[in-house]
Amino acid sequence: MSDENRTPAGPQPEEIRFFGTSWVDHSDGYALRRAGVAVGSLLAAVAGCFVLRFAYQGLVIAEVGGFVNMLVVVMFAVCSAIAFRKAWEGFGRRPADQAREDSLRTLKLIGFIGTLLAYFVRSFTEAPGEKLRRTEYEAAVARFEKRRARSTGNPSTRKKKKG
Repeated sequence: MSDENRTPAGPQPEEIRFFGTSWVDHSDGYALRRAGVAVGSLLAAVAGCFVLRFAYQGLVIAEVGGFVNMLVVVMFAVCSAIAFRKAWEGFGRRPADQAREDSLRTLKLIGFIGTLLAYFVRSFTEAPGEKLRRTEYEAAVARFEKRRARSTGNPSTRKKKKG
């Protein structure tokens, strides 16, 4: 087995969608990828708005009434706001209750525009989720180095516990 194919000792960084592990040292076109994520998420949000507009026009053509039209608009606005907030929180910390996050999956799917806008805004400062993963990765590396430093040296010179 060559040295190129071996996995280095210690913790490995977690991959981020669209970035892989390039977020660790900002290599492999990291800045270009961030710009791509920003542009892509904004274009997808705009496309989603057009789709919702056509759906709304379908409701108007069907003459379902003002109350239903207003209800649909409010539902998408509220779901988008909640999806934005949940996506933004997810960039900074892991969810405390995974079951609750799973129950909100449909709501976040309806509010997909909010999630896309959260990606757009966050990509101006970092890869979405980079801060969380960097904190976790640096803590794991520190723990690994501490364990490794404790276990170095000649084991035959260590004091044996009496007991």
